[in-house]
Amino acid sequence: MALEVAVLVSLGRHPASGRSRPANADARAVELALRLPDARIHVIHAGDPAEPALRDYLGMGVADLTVLDLPEGADPLPALAEHLKKIEPALVLTGQRAEAREDSGLLPYLLADSLGAALVPAVVELEAEGESASLLQALPRGRRRQLRAALPLVATVSPSAPAPRLPAYGPARRGRIETLAVEAPVDAARADWTEKPARRRPKRLKVMGKGSAADRVKAVTEMQGGKGRLLTDVTPDAAAKAVWAYLVEEGIVRERGSE
Repeated sequence: MALEVAVLVSLGRHPASGRSRPANADARAVELALRLPDARIHVIHAGDPAEPALRDYLGMGVADLTVLDLPEGADPLPALAEHLKKIEPALVLTGQRAEAREDSGLLPYLLADSLGAALVPAVVELEAEGESASLLQALPRGRRRQLRAALPLVATVSPSAPAPRLPAYGPARRGRIETLAVEAPVDAARADWTEKPARRRPKRLKVMGKGSAADRVKAVTEMQGGKGRLLTDVTPDAAAKAVWAYLVEEGIVRERGSE
């Protein structure tokens, strides 16, 4: 029996050109779904079916893409929840957050609550076996954790998941986009927002030690000498010990027993 998998996809914007493109994390979710054996994949987008960048998802090897036609400013959560209840997927994959619009990352959690399913965040690998799934979760500092959860399940895909395959022109043109007319309420909270381009936050200066104001300004502005040491004509063991001491001093690694 085929595993029913739904992948929720959105559109992002290229950081240099600003052109519409598939969201990076959502494309990685499609990649993980395509790696599942015997999976029937439903790729779903809530928004404008006329967006040309949607065909890049089809170019990854997906035969069909369903678009829930929503007007501008509509809340996609009720429409997505209602559609997923109809197809009853065992596994729902999506990125951790969108690349445009609100980008709050709350949609997967609200959707899992509506479906009565568990949610596992930051997944980088997964396998489905019977009525459960084995997942590899990304943790801070590059760590990984193996989990097992019962199906049905909602999983958000980490940006460190395997990179998506490049879309091919032929499948992108041959793929079919099915548009469904749905009713969606207007996002009343969003209507009261004021949007403007984000500004880079100023970098906080490092607080210097004691001394006069002139000494502190000089310490901030003048060029500081490097803290490294030049090692020449040393044995490999001595060089390794010096590198290890530097890593411990900078807090990059911890000595055993220091925790």
